[in-house]
Amino acid sequence: MPPTSSSGAALSDTVPNPVDYNSPRELAGLLDRLGFAMRKRYGQNFLVAGSARKRILALLEAESGRRVWEVGPGAGAMSREALVSGLRLSTFEIDHGFASFMRESYGELPGFELFEGDFVKTWKQAVESSGAPERIFGNLPFNAAGAIIASIIEGGLRPPVMVFTVQKEAAQRMAAKTSTKNYASFTVLCQSAYSVKLAFDLPPGVFWPQPRVTSTVVIMRVRPDALPCAGEKAFTSFTRSAFASRRKTLRNNLKAAGWSDEEVAESGLAVGVSPDARAETLTAERFAALFGDLSTRRQNRIIQ
Repeated sequence: MPPTSSSGAALSDTVPNPVDYNSPRELAGLLDRLGFAMRKRYGQNFLVAGSARKRILALLEAESGRRVWEVGPGAGAMSREALVSGLRLSTFEIDHGFASFMRESYGELPGFELFEGDFVKTWKQAVESSGAPERIFGNLPFNAAGAIIASIIEGGLRPPVMVFTVQKEAAQRMAAKTSTKNYASFTVLCQSAYSVKLAFDLPPGVFWPQPRVTSTVVIMRVRPDALPCAGEKAFTSFTRSAFASRRKTLRNNLKAAGWSDEEVAESGLAVGVSPDARAETLTAERFAALFGDLSTRRQNRIIQ
């Protein structure tokens, strides 16, 4: 049976439907009527395929009543899907115009919250307001996806499941295997705390306006064996240094970041990592082992 409200009515009948989210013409008309301007810097592209929205929501594996966060709801197409499913929804919208529209359309619904502003700067307010989320999802703009995901992991949030729509290039980097061209420090950050799986691609035609690139839906499931250093900014900085120049060895990249040849050689020997290896050959676990040993040895030298 579909979720129902406290009065017994189907939520699909009680949740407002302010616009046909499958119609580019209606969306364009809505924006014109409200005086909204498309802002390219926010990467606003509306998912106008209802079947795709339902597939994304299903990946959350979220039962009615769970608290979920949506990053960048825009006009609220995915928001309505979530609300109709009975989810308690916290939305984060950086665009003032869309934030006002979301507030007017859904603000009176039980369990709905809206936080206006940059997600990276406002999510801690949401935790204080209604607690940590059980799920996070969103269609993330390419220029902000990395910062948003890093903020979640480095901020200590560990929702069991996160589902993001990102540019295909970013998705491939998140799920990359070692010794491939897409494997990077961002890969290590994601995989240190989560297992990452590519769910399905979304061609430009399912969005309005149509982007120039293909998007990919990514599922992130929290690792029960998350690395102890996952989310530590010092670890993130360490892996970035290791990848600073892909053609250089760990020895050379880490030397440029302030680690001596002796330190890298000693720690490499202790954890089974060659100083002459390149960063893309190390798993997240190997990076964590090397980082941990280097940090411990340096701390012991300081104490002595």
